[in-house]
Amino acid sequence: MDYEGILLGMGNPLLDISAVVDEEFLNKYDIKLNNAILAEDKHKPMYGEMNEKFNVEFIAGGATQNSIRVAQWMLQKPGATSYMGCIGKDKFGEEMKRDAKKAGVNVQYYEHESVPTGTCAVCIVGGERSLVANLSAANCYDVEHLKKPENWALVEKAKYYYIAGFFLTVSPESIQFVAEHAAANDKCFMMNLSAPFICEFFKDPQEKALPYTDFVFGNETEARAFSKAHGWETENVEEIAVKISQWPKVSNKRKRITVITQGADPVVVAEDDKVKTFPVPLLPKEKLVDTNGAGDAFVGGFISQLVQGKPIEDCVRAGNYAASVIIQRSGCTYPETPDFN
Repeated sequence: MDYEGILLGMGNPLLDISAVVDEEFLNKYDIKLNNAILAEDKHKPMYGEMNEKFNVEFIAGGATQNSIRVAQWMLQKPGATSYMGCIGKDKFGEEMKRDAKKAGVNVQYYEHESVPTGTCAVCIVGGERSLVANLSAANCYDVEHLKKPENWALVEKAKYYYIAGFFLTVSPESIQFVAEHAAANDKCFMMNLSAPFICEFFKDPQEKALPYTDFVFGNETEARAFSKAHGWETENVEEIAVKISQWPKVSNKRKRITVITQGADPVVVAEDDKVKTFPVPLLPKEKLVDTNGAGDAFVGGFISQLVQGKPIEDCVRAGNYAASVIIQRSGCTYPETPDFN
């Protein structure tokens, strides 16, 4: 089978500025653990402060880009994946390009002349992470870049598409173009709930994209935020997963599948009104370095098997494997080759 360009991702490429911080720092900037937010003015000084006070690592990130890189790593077939997003013409942007190419991903960044590459503060306390994203250039992605013949060719070549919900804040128009292409050509379109604030404040573009989704990913916090935003009055993750999978769908060629991770608790998979749960292999607490990128890695591992036509059980197993590798390392990084079989 020809895997070249089989999977395409679009999203917000961000350089992660990752550090183990303290409670005092979290409180100072009003940051809650296990959350993801967009930076406000009050957060702007924290990036410099992290650099001064803590031991900082710079790691190429951004939710969709993480998932695509992990899928690429799991597939071990150079050029199987492509990715689009907007970066700045600067040092961080160059670093990002180098990183992605080394990972074997065919990146087609839109490079902005005057806005710097986006960054994401990854604040880690006790292995748990909180994300504060300063989108900068990532926020400037333009649908015109997608429409360029050489970029649209990547859309046409791909059979699977993955876009994290974070991109709804940037270019819902680009999402619709790709979603409509997928539905019209019986290809697989996947999205992620991504963060409670997306379900709450970007409900309209999210609802517009949902009918095109064949797979919806998320974690338990996001699922509950989605339920609350839609007045479902249930906190039960299995019930919520079923309701999301039953959301109206544009194409009836395949049923929607909802996949919700719950940290160390079982993965919930809903299709129609049926729910399956899959246990997560236990990782000793002392092996946990940080949870940043765990959800992204799960999706990357899952999709790496999906594009090979493997059953859902294998996809979940690969997702759990990839997530467990990532949480034992700093940021969304991985060894040279996977030992998944």
